[in-house]
Amino acid sequence: MQESIEQYMQTVGQQARQASRVLSSASTETKNHALSAIYTALNNSEAAILAANKKDMDKAHSSNLDSALLDRLELTPARFKGMLDGLKDVIGLKDPIGEITDMAYRPSGIQLGKMRVPLGVVGMIYESRPNVTLEAASLALKSGNAIILRGGSEALESNQAIAAAVQHGLKTSGLPETCVQVINTPDRAAVGQLITMSEYVDVIVPRGGKGLIERISNDARVPVIKHLDGNCHVYVEAQADLQKALPIALNAKTHRYGVCNAMETLLVDEKVADEFLPRIAELYAQKQVELRGCKDVQRILGSDVKTASEEDWYEEYLGPILAVKVVSGMDEAIDHINKYGSHHTDAIITENFSLARQFLARVDSSSVMINASTRFADGFEYGLGAEIGISTDKIHARGPVGLEGLTSQKWVVFGDGQIRQ
Repeated sequence: MQESIEQYMQTVGQQARQASRVLSSASTETKNHALSAIYTALNNSEAAILAANKKDMDKAHSSNLDSALLDRLELTPARFKGMLDGLKDVIGLKDPIGEITDMAYRPSGIQLGKMRVPLGVVGMIYESRPNVTLEAASLALKSGNAIILRGGSEALESNQAIAAAVQHGLKTSGLPETCVQVINTPDRAAVGQLITMSEYVDVIVPRGGKGLIERISNDARVPVIKHLDGNCHVYVEAQADLQKALPIALNAKTHRYGVCNAMETLLVDEKVADEFLPRIAELYAQKQVELRGCKDVQRILGSDVKTASEEDWYEEYLGPILAVKVVSGMDEAIDHINKYGSHHTDAIITENFSLARQFLARVDSSSVMINASTRFADGFEYGLGAEIGISTDKIHARGPVGLEGLTSQKWVVFGDGQIRQ
């Protein structure tokens, strides 16, 4: 069986490399035509895709998957519409491929610049979220990359149904159907093959739990764009407008629990803690959010608040649990974020612009926000149309990875007979 998986993955890799060469020189019109055809195919397949998702959900419930995974797995009509809206946005985005920038003449007379080009073949490994299948496929196509998608076994039916619609759209557009390939086996050996096929795959994007991403990062022989977890913070500074802070802190935690940009730790300045904490705790109680706090939080809110352990400050709960800490000022808040956070998304609530600017400069995260919910750290909200993932790395791409994150640049030289003296 291992041998057949290896043969299958080699074929997938070869087909992806060949397709990438066709796609890299495809015009914007051709790529948009393919994406529009995929939109039509998906729209016509809504009932079949939702039915396939129901099969996955039924199996997931019987397997007792946790609530965060169930939330990410489910495709509702509203979420399906969101997928189509995201695809429409990608169609409308400016095509980055072929753009030449930084043109300058050198003393030799040559003209030098940089041209934006596709990465080539992207390998995507992800859990749950079947919407990622479409988001990743659309971004890869628009940016001129072939893509190999390997979703989790819990979403196999959903991903195959979405893939069928994507393949139909590609077929009608004239681009190779192998521009987008969805691995059709849940065998984990396929992942081991994908992350080591450096002759066919140019970059791996893992998207899922910390265990998955650590494994991919450790075993891959291909460059990886990754984030390990989303331990996000909101800091309510002493000069915060508490009427702004309350809805932001509530939304950042409770808008959706099982997402990487949900707040997991709330930091409150000691100067406003006695006023702010009882008010926000009442709102959390209405949402049945469990609070785990430091001694000062317990003093203000009472013994119902569990004691936060050292591990709680590092935790990505992905559920209705929140760590809360009272801090002595911005220095302590920033030190806490940079020590315990995952460098994903962190926010400050304050009316002091100078302190806000300091927070932006000193917090080492891929997204840093002033007076806004961490839930905005999302490719769709950032105007990227969609995202292939959120990177907390510092090299190549950082934050939500959209079209530009799936490209590179090469030097181009324009001459008129010059030779080097």
